[in-house]
Amino acid sequence: MDWRFLAALEDSGCLEPGSGWQPCPILVEDGQGQPLAAASAYLKQHSHGEFVFDWAWARAAEQTGLSWYPKLLVGAPFSPVSGPRLLGAESHPDAARTLIQALETMVESHRLSSAGINFCDRHDIELLREAGWLERFDWQFHWHNPGYRDFEDFLSMLKRKPRKNIRAERRRVQEAGWRFEWVSGEQMQPADLDLAERCYHSTFALYGNLPSLNRAFFERVAESFGPDFLICKAILNGQARAAAIFWRDRERLYGRYWGSLEDTRDVHFETCFYQGIDYCIRNGLRWFEPGAQGEHKIRRGFLPQKTHSFHLIRHPAMRQAIARHIEAEGAAMMRYRQHLEALNPMAESIGSGATAAE
Repeated sequence: MDWRFLAALEDSGCLEPGSGWQPCPILVEDGQGQPLAAASAYLKQHSHGEFVFDWAWARAAEQTGLSWYPKLLVGAPFSPVSGPRLLGAESHPDAARTLIQALETMVESHRLSSAGINFCDRHDIELLREAGWLERFDWQFHWHNPGYRDFEDFLSMLKRKPRKNIRAERRRVQEAGWRFEWVSGEQMQPADLDLAERCYHSTFALYGNLPSLNRAFFERVAESFGPDFLICKAILNGQARAAAIFWRDRERLYGRYWGSLEDTRDVHFETCFYQGIDYCIRNGLRWFEPGAQGEHKIRRGFLPQKTHSFHLIRHPAMRQAIARHIEAEGAAMMRYRQHLEALNPMAESIGSGATAAE
């Protein structure tokens, strides 16, 4: 929800009208015109870039003769990071309730299929439960730093097999001659931004998808975020051949976009995961969120954390069907959580897998 991120998306044309994202921010003010609560909302013509997947809901709506698009989304485009979505809810809960009512009115008055609020924090959760929106959850995999001295200190907390595997992966990368370099926004040269764009696009080309971000976006966030925007470059024989892109705040590192100009399996794990863990330890960051999905992250020390979204469905029959789907999905996700326990690499139990947001 950082304004610099959202503004860069719009200023660079990544959210232009043809993109299927139409910004429609909603603001609640007091009697003197001062903002009390707000939501970064978008009218969506598709479900790309959300990380809370509703493709099955869209197909079900179409099969019954209903139109799923356009719909209303409150969230951070292309970014599966939990945080405040009803801005101001913590200090002005009544204004946030008015904001929820405004979202409901917008869905009804424009006859939209639905509204979704993705990756909510605990203040949003309380108010949206109170409002009766449908609640959905999923699992992400985050790394926690209780105060490790160095990477070896972290490895000492793992069981023998995952510790051995991580050391082997890192050794293969080192023996192949790869080295790694971190560069922050205020240090980036045009070649670094070119690399970020090329690597980002390479991942989308690999899976036959269209990339949403462009070089102008990376240039803007490098300028506006400065030291909080980072690229980890993977270099072989003096040439940068892969890169992972990160943001950070005072206590968290956020891994976002990865790409490579050649096939680099072990280099992927090193660049996206192990270099990030090293960075967190060196800089005293408590959490590392490497993005959505990927249970392979568990074996590398990233443990399950619950994420939440809330949904308002206008059509009553569709709402009942989706409510049943969410209930069944939730039971399956809890069974999946039990499966994840078997992958636990830590010497001690993962625990409940809950976050403060839960």
